[in-house]
Amino acid sequence: MSADTLILILAIDRGAGPEVLTQHRTKAAVPFGGKYRIIDFSLANCLHSGLRQVLVLTQYKSHSLQKHLRDGWSIFNPELGEFITPLPPQMRESQEWYAGPFDALRQNRYLIERNRASHVLVLDGGAVYRMDYAELVRAHKEAQAKVTVAVRATSNPGFGTQARVVVDEDECIRALARAAPDPLEEGGAQEHLQTMGVYLFDKAFLLAELDRIARGQREDRDIALDIIAPLTQEQRVVAYRFGQARGRVTPDRYWCDLASIDAYYRANMELLYAEPPIDLYQDDWKIHTYQGQYPPARTVPGPMSGNEGVFVNSMLAAGTVISGGGVNHSILFPCVRVKDGAIVEESILFDRVEVGEGAHLRNCIVEKDVVIPPREQIGHDLALDRERFTVSEQGIVVVTRGIWG
Repeated sequence: MSADTLILILAIDRGAGPEVLTQHRTKAAVPFGGKYRIIDFSLANCLHSGLRQVLVLTQYKSHSLQKHLRDGWSIFNPELGEFITPLPPQMRESQEWYAGPFDALRQNRYLIERNRASHVLVLDGGAVYRMDYAELVRAHKEAQAKVTVAVRATSNPGFGTQARVVVDEDECIRALARAAPDPLEEGGAQEHLQTMGVYLFDKAFLLAELDRIARGQREDRDIALDIIAPLTQEQRVVAYRFGQARGRVTPDRYWCDLASIDAYYRANMELLYAEPPIDLYQDDWKIHTYQGQYPPARTVPGPMSGNEGVFVNSMLAAGTVISGGGVNHSILFPCVRVKDGAIVEESILFDRVEVGEGAHLRNCIVEKDVVIPPREQIGHDLALDRERFTVSEQGIVVVTRGIWG
């Protein structure tokens, strides 16, 4: 374990784009992939990278996240200097909440200063990817940089919410700008670099910047654009290319910030590919999470029809029971019930969803604890669905709690 790097994971807001999924939780706590929360990927990266001093900065509707950290991530040993600690606004100097990501760092300056680490790794807790942060730290030291920004290659600079990066021949960043799609470059004609929400600072330099930049002096919505971009003209700010051969994680080069309902839905559905774009099955890089002590998932005959419950190319979490219904190309979180004659297609069902007899769901995301009435049809008539639910640009229907009382 390296005690030379302190990690701060930003989980302070609901996220731009998938707001309908963050009505009851921060974006970092949104369920993903049948059993995980989004923040599990950043935390698993810390675990496997040997970087185990982690502060999780929380604010917006943080109860779900804090409960998940308590139940699933109380695995570090404080006797060895390891910790994962949720950190809501401490209000040591004022009564203000975190005004933005940089202000969140500023308000916790005393924790950064008193830690013996010489580097501070700041992460966005709302992205899905696997990365060896220890290799990033090594590259940062070799480059003798003040700040290192992880970047990824993309052919579509307008996708997601990250900044576009311009580097010179020495991989020093010369400009950071808000990404905008160029219709002349669509289709993969040209490769661009974008940020990933991963920033490594020399601690002494970061502390000096926290003192130098007064609260409210700059926009404080994005670390890269509002804080790091002005530094590129006067400091050594280096790009670290994601997915290099060095490092202990398989370089699948997958990264997604789940910046919309459609991006979230697509990222989940891609896990069902025969060869998914992100490898969740790498033995030495497992994604840790909390799992309840539920019985195994199972299929049983329907009590009325006698038909067997079936599922095809789907993920079923523990505690799920398909009683004479059918599930096709879908992801079911723990303790879902699919009743006799019900059909679930191309859908994501969160914990404890119940699909009533004869109901038919297609292209849906269903919030936890929702009970779908018998014979209900969702995802077949989008005009009707828009009157009752949230429907994304690409026709994904999001069913939230409280629809049926």
